[in-house]
Amino acid sequence: MDAVQAAILALIQGLTEFLPVSSQAHLVLYSVFTGTEYQGLDFDIMLHAGSLVAVVTYFRRELWAMGHDWLAALSGGEKTADSRLAWWIIIGTIPAGILGLLFKDYAEVALRSPLIMGSALIFFGLLLGWADWRWRGERDEHSLTLRDVLVIGFAQALALIPGTSRSGITMTAALFLGLSREAAARFSFLLSVPIIIAAGLLGTRDLVRNGTETELGPLLVGFVVATISTYACIHYFLAFIRKVGMQPFVAYRVILGVVLLVFFI
Repeated sequence: MDAVQAAILALIQGLTEFLPVSSQAHLVLYSVFTGTEYQGLDFDIMLHAGSLVAVVTYFRRELWAMGHDWLAALSGGEKTADSRLAWWIIIGTIPAGILGLLFKDYAEVALRSPLIMGSALIFFGLLLGWADWRWRGERDEHSLTLRDVLVIGFAQALALIPGTSRSGITMTAALFLGLSREAAARFSFLLSVPIIIAAGLLGTRDLVRNGTETELGPLLVGFVVATISTYACIHYFLAFIRKVGMQPFVAYRVILGVVLLVFFI
């Protein structure tokens, strides 16, 4: 892998990781159209590390407040909206974490087909469109209840199905529960932090066992491009949905799903 290919893959990852359009589907399409093979576990880890740095940097104030108040509450201090939100992030991660450990390998092999991926893009895209059009409310992420968090957490586990989109399905669930577009997106982004960390740790464990063959240059290029593009994506996505909404992403998902179904089945 050269630096140009690393930059292209990192840009695809950075621009689609937090959009409700399935980054996995785009990476698969890139591999199919260019004839390139899987980029390797070490490169995957660097891309996700870049995404993690971007989301933590963007939400640094919120994460600091949540962490500070959560630790204070554990020490007997006052429970606040931020300490409760920290618990919601932890609890909301559990369903996807458990089901991911149990079924991730199966899903990546048995469900990784153009039919499933294209169908998931269309079905869950239309579901997002319905939630945005019919059910969207004005609640913020601090109004979430335990029931709400479990619903979103189990919805996140559906992202094991290729083409679903982790951010897309969590935003869909949040919209159905009456959150505003911005609140649904913010909670989805915050919920990604422990998932990315866990995936990175598991990947690093496998990498230590198997070793790496990728040169340092492409890894660094991928990390930098993924960090910058993810940060920009989060910033502009929040501004975009505030004014326009989710429907353009719904249309894009449907078109992409149809392309997969028509050309690869």
